[in-house]
Amino acid sequence: MIDKFRDDLLAELDVIPSGSTIAIGGFGSSGRPDALLNGLCDLDKRDLHVYVNNVGDDFTGVGRLIAEGRVRRFTGSFPILQHFYDDYFAGKVELELVPQGALAERMRAGGAGIAAFFAPSGAGTMLADGSFPLSYGPDGVREHVPAKETRVFNGREHVLEYGIFADYSLVKAQKGDRKGNLRFHLSARNFNPPAAMCGRTTFAEVEQLVEVDELGADDVHIPGVFIDHVVMTAAPIPADPATIQGGPR
Repeated sequence: MIDKFRDDLLAELDVIPSGSTIAIGGFGSSGRPDALLNGLCDLDKRDLHVYVNNVGDDFTGVGRLIAEGRVRRFTGSFPILQHFYDDYFAGKVELELVPQGALAERMRAGGAGIAAFFAPSGAGTMLADGSFPLSYGPDGVREHVPAKETRVFNGREHVLEYGIFADYSLVKAQKGDRKGNLRFHLSARNFNPPAAMCGRTTFAEVEQLVEVDELGADDVHIPGVFIDHVVMTAAPIPADPATIQGGPR
């Protein structure tokens, strides 16, 4: 048996270099891999491109990455944190806004080896026509998100969406075994499985480590073949308020 459980979270996570693309599981704070996200901050990883449903509404999890200036580009659906928008309009972070269903399918497609697909979400909007601002500079919009290819299927316009193939994935499970088989709890199951699939290397934090074969077949929401490292979870750690108020970025 290949034992994927790791005692030293930081030692394993340190293989992730600054500048990486990272898919992150979680639905709000539900199923958010805070121990792994805190590890990225503690290891001073920066210039990250994150694929995640939402930033969150405080300075924990992805919000801590944002507050400490570690994110170069956010690709996701709900960047509701005001501090994120302050950085976005100040030209400190890029925003690629993606409809929620399209984001989940882009992750799943990447994990399934599907390069691209057509979807109706976003068709006919600034998310598809090349007018949505990707980034800002001192004089206003610096760059737009490229226009997307469109086709009509059954009389309805669709846009081309690309599968997400992230360098790394970070997810959180309620239970997991040493083989990497994972069970997610309720809404944590929304984005964690597709996020786990689309990373070339996937880290999973678990609330409870169980014995191999203790999880029933119907309890395995993502099989261990997609998971490379299993660690134990930890409580959220907020960003340093001094950093948020304009300290080192």
